Amino acid sequence: MATVIGVRFKKAGKVYYFSPGEVWPAPGEFVIVETTRGIELGEVVTGAREVSDEALVAPLKNVIRKATDADLAVQEKNEAREKEAFVICNQKIAEHKLEMKLVNVEYTFDDSKIIFYFTANGRVDFRDLVKDLAGIFHMRIELRQIGVRDEAKMLGGLGACGRQICCGAFLGDFQPVSIKMAKEQNLSLNPTKISGQCGRLMCCLKYEQDYYEETLKKLPRVGKDIMTPDGVGVVTEINVLRERVKVRVKTGDDNFEVKEYELPDVRKLAPGEKALYQESVPRQAAEPVRQSEAKTEEDPKEEKPLKRYPRPKIVKTMNTDEYMEKYSGNEDAPEDKAEDEENANKANKKDENEQKPDHNEHKMRPRHRHPRPGKPKESHDGEQNP
Repeated sequence: MATVIGVRFKKAGKVYYFSPGEVWPAPGEFVIVETTRGIELGEVVTGAREVSDEALVAPLKNVIRKATDADLAVQEKNEAREKEAFVICNQKIAEHKLEMKLVNVEYTFDDSKIIFYFTANGRVDFRDLVKDLAGIFHMRIELRQIGVRDEAKMLGGLGACGRQICCGAFLGDFQPVSIKMAKEQNLSLNPTKISGQCGRLMCCLKYEQDYYEETLKKLPRVGKDIMTPDGVGVVTEINVLRERVKVRVKTGDDNFEVKEYELPDVRKLAPGEKALYQESVPRQAAEPVRQSEAKTEEDPKEEKPLKRYPRPKIVKTMNTDEYMEKYSGNEDAPEDKAEDEENANKANKKDENEQKPDHNEHKMRPRHRHPRPGKPKESHDGEQNP
């Protein structure tokens, strides 16, 4: 077992634990302790108490001493210097044209370092800014980028409830908050109503979430069939805080009415009751069939399955007696028709060929090659041509 005390260095900041050693300060007193940043002054918020060794994350550091009046005067002096450093840093940010917003400035108690807290949308190259600040203050400079929730915690303000925001008053660590919590608590999903000063979801959504999760496990869901003192009904609304449900039940005159019941007065349907209830409810009428999908008796078209290897169509032939009996005295015999069609096709092709222009007439004739000058050309008679 180890004895620890809780110390807070900022208003509504995180609580750190130290070993009291030979000093046993009371809650509300200021002490000087050693931290990773150096010597600092903090306020005791929890008195001495014993904790198990397994709960300790790291070896505890001892409290050096209780704060004196001189220590408190140094702290007040540092707060005044922080305001001056804030103005100087803002001027340098404007000179370098950096896209960053300065939020707060903090001096360490032993004047070993000065910390500038800022917000920005992305990464900022502030190397030149650090050189200028180091030349002005002549001490170690640290620029730390923070988020919008930390910015609201440092600046403070009033929430939608009219009270001081939780993170600036008493909230030490930020808890994860999701939109699912607002849905389970049946809140309006309007961002302006469920967002805090930082623009994120309000931290107070987390406070009652455990109660909502436990109560929702006992309450029936909306749309479920349950048994009530007035018969079987459908859940239309639930009230988690009052643990009551609104159910739509059927009255005696075949009408429906919404009634409110307490949680002990309703229960789930048993398997047998559920089957009887479904049989008693008339089924809904079938949906009307579209006109394009309806099949009339006048034109029944049944789709037949296609054969993989369809059989070829067999042409029926006729013998000579059947042919003479069918086409005797008939001018439109198949042979006559075929012969007339063949003659007509030949005549059409002949007319088309006559109408086509002869493209060879428009072609350029080859040029005659002239004899080279010099040697005269001999004729067949042995005479020379000039």
